[in-house]
Amino acid sequence: MEQKPKRKIKDSVFTNLFQEKKYLLQLYQALHPEDDSVTEDDIADVTMKHVLVDADYNDLGFSVGNRLMILVESQSTWTYNIIIRALMYLVQTYHDYFKRTSQNLYGSKKVNLPKPELYVIYTGERKDIPDSISLRKDFFDGAKIAIDAEVKVLYQENETDIIGQYIIFCKVYNEQRKRYGNTKQAVTETIQICKDRNVLKGYLESREQEVVDMMMTLFDDEQILKAYTKDMVDSAVKKTAKETAIETAERMIKLGKLSLEEIAIYVPLLSLEELKKLETKVKELA
Repeated sequence: MEQKPKRKIKDSVFTNLFQEKKYLLQLYQALHPEDDSVTEDDIADVTMKHVLVDADYNDLGFSVGNRLMILVESQSTWTYNIIIRALMYLVQTYHDYFKRTSQNLYGSKKVNLPKPELYVIYTGERKDIPDSISLRKDFFDGAKIAIDAEVKVLYQENETDIIGQYIIFCKVYNEQRKRYGNTKQAVTETIQICKDRNVLKGYLESREQEVVDMMMTLFDDEQILKAYTKDMVDSAVKKTAKETAIETAERMIKLGKLSLEEIAIYVPLLSLEELKKLETKVKELA
């Protein structure tokens, strides 16, 4: 039976951490330290579900006043495609916003919409990370285009704010994973090191078992995805080989110099029964 990856959406530490309003407020304050009057009650979570196929648990959306904040996470591989991902998320969030506020996009009245801010939190190892990326600059060489999207890149380790602490947490985790592999020890060592460094300490102390369970579940999903990917590659290779065998057998049959039994020796992927059916098809098309 073909093995398929799980589709159930799960939390990562990223989304689980910011489900708590006090940490979401700290996130906002790290991005806008000048706005010191905002409280937890001013923040609305607008995180979308089922928007992105391969990143269901690594995206976050929230609004504060007239600001709409979209954050996407890229843990290991740096890619400019994150711009597209953020733009897709923004469009879907606006769509949901217009429905929730009962605004008519087809009416003559101009709709109200919050000002978007797009961010990516990068926790990988690449050194030359830009401070911002954009659709216009990085995909179209600065040409004038109908729509643009600028994404600010957050990648600095910093123990004084929650974004920097989260990045430290991910770096520590990557180090422990290299040392211990996909094991519970890698997770528990990460948690202990971060608590000792006062990195996400309150969160980790209050949710330690939950964090362990989440990260172990993600390990399981990775293994399933790897197995699924291998099955897909193997299937594609077999399909290509079979198609090549059929094409080769067709040419041999058309030449008419070999019997089907002889062709079967040169094209072992096809059974004699398959060759007979192929011979019938070739004659019908002749």
